[in-house]
Amino acid sequence: MKNLDYVLLLDCYGSLLTERQRNLLEGYYDEDLSLAELADPLGISRQAVHDSIKRGERQLEAYEQQMGIAARLKAARTLFAEIEQCTPDLPEPQRSRITEAARQGLALFTI
Repeated sequence: MKNLDYVLLLDCYGSLLTERQRNLLEGYYDEDLSLAELADPLGISRQAVHDSIKRGERQLEAYEQQMGIAARLKAARTLFAEIEQCTPDLPEPQRSRITEAARQGLALFTI
């Protein structure tokens, strides 16, 4: 089973990878292509694709460890969702304004 955390990491740091690694990771995670489907057009082996994907995953993990952008996005998303859940107990007009602000905040982090 593919680790979907890499989709978020790829969105955050994909532009820092080589074009080939980025294309392979996007094909693998975003388009759900198999190793064979990625390898055939490039004329390389499935093992070469697998190795390149693993290298790219390690690079994405290293970028996340250094910068932490994906973790902050997840945390912000969670906070906005919690704020939205707390608003039904608030009186109007604060409830509507806070609910709308939380929704807009969540929309900023929807990838």
